[in-house]
Amino acid sequence: MSGVTVEPSASAVIRLLAVRETALSVDEVLAAVADPVAGGSVVFVGTVRDEDGGKAVEALGYSAHPTVDVALREVAEHVAATHPVTALAAVHRVGDLAVGDLAVVVAASCPHRAEAFAACQALIDELKATVPIWKNQVFADGSQEWVGL
Repeated sequence: MSGVTVEPSASAVIRLLAVRETALSVDEVLAAVADPVAGGSVVFVGTVRDEDGGKAVEALGYSAHPTVDVALREVAEHVAATHPVTALAAVHRVGDLAVGDLAVVVAASCPHRAEAFAACQALIDELKATVPIWKNQVFADGSQEWVGL
């Protein structure tokens, strides 16, 4: 088709979306965005840290609303529509996690690295801001805090 540019549909570039109770894999997410036309791939890995706000974290659990899959897809579709994305992937963990566990892994691949960085940042920022996943932190002093409500 000479002279016609066809943009890939959002569903074609969204390669992996999941919210799971099992351990996450950086390799799985990176493999999902691999593509020979991508000049840059960026992965963000969010891990459970041992403190928050200067308080020691003893336990942490994530829970999600039943519509989490729909919200996650909407975020990915928005990023795909607003960035020159070759491929996107995002997985988030729910359930009880330990310090050091992977909580979220997102990735974007694009023709160029700057685009990949921007798309990956938009994906994690929009996911954290709008997808109904909540974190309950239990601190060493016995207090608790819900984040994301």
